[in-house]
Amino acid sequence: MRGPSRAALAEARQRLADAVASAADARTLGEELFAILGVLDEEVALRRALADGSRRPQARRDLARRLFGGQVSDATLGLFTSMCESRWSSPADLADAVEEVAVTAFAAAAERARRLDDLEDQLFRFGRVVMSAPELRTVLSNLTIPAQYKRQLLDTLLEGKVTADARQLIDEAAEHPRGRSVDLTLDHYAQWTAQWRQRLIAVARVALPLTDRQRERLIAALEGAYGHEVHLDVIVDPRVEGGISVQIGDEFIDGSVASRLAALRRRLAA
Repeated sequence: MRGPSRAALAEARQRLADAVASAADARTLGEELFAILGVLDEEVALRRALADGSRRPQARRDLARRLFGGQVSDATLGLFTSMCESRWSSPADLADAVEEVAVTAFAAAAERARRLDDLEDQLFRFGRVVMSAPELRTVLSNLTIPAQYKRQLLDTLLEGKVTADARQLIDEAAEHPRGRSVDLTLDHYAQWTAQWRQRLIAVARVALPLTDRQRERLIAALEGAYGHEVHLDVIVDPRVEGGISVQIGDEFIDGSVASRLAALRRRLAA
């Protein structure tokens, strides 16, 4: 997102924080914002009208109230109408922001239920399961496959294994992928969940599982380097061939034996 949209999203996240009083309130906000997002994705003209900077903010707010008043809670309506009054660089940014705030609302619900770590872990891990299973990835990302079939498949895979908040977000990612693969959507969801308490997500690839002590030392080193709390996800990957590689956002830290051997081969071939 460009400048105006980034500022509008930051304001919406703050309004969400102010509006959430309990896990139930946060969950309702998330559910209703996803319902609004479904309308915005289907109605391109409406999305444009609600994000049209040439129209007065009050006119955009009034349009949102006419459309969604009585359909969602007062808290959700107030949050969404305030988003419509903000400046957006493009209509698509408004819809994307609604999605991010909806996910963040579920993060707030999980935090109040003391299950935020579970939510982050489960979104990340199921995203990796989907990424490593091409047939499952295709089915869950396919818009032509009925939502009921996807839910039944997810029941088989996840019943009793994830929290209610994680399951709802996984269902949302599968039923409304918004032009993305399910694993990519879940990656976004995990990042937005971590941002709720301003944590960075680090993905470490190692040849062998880390001991608790090694995990603690790695987290401490990353937190010292980045100045933020870090949530560490570990993937055991024999291709690493010793050492470790870490991905944080767009930054890649590669200390694996495989990468050093590849660098040596390049130098020898030069």
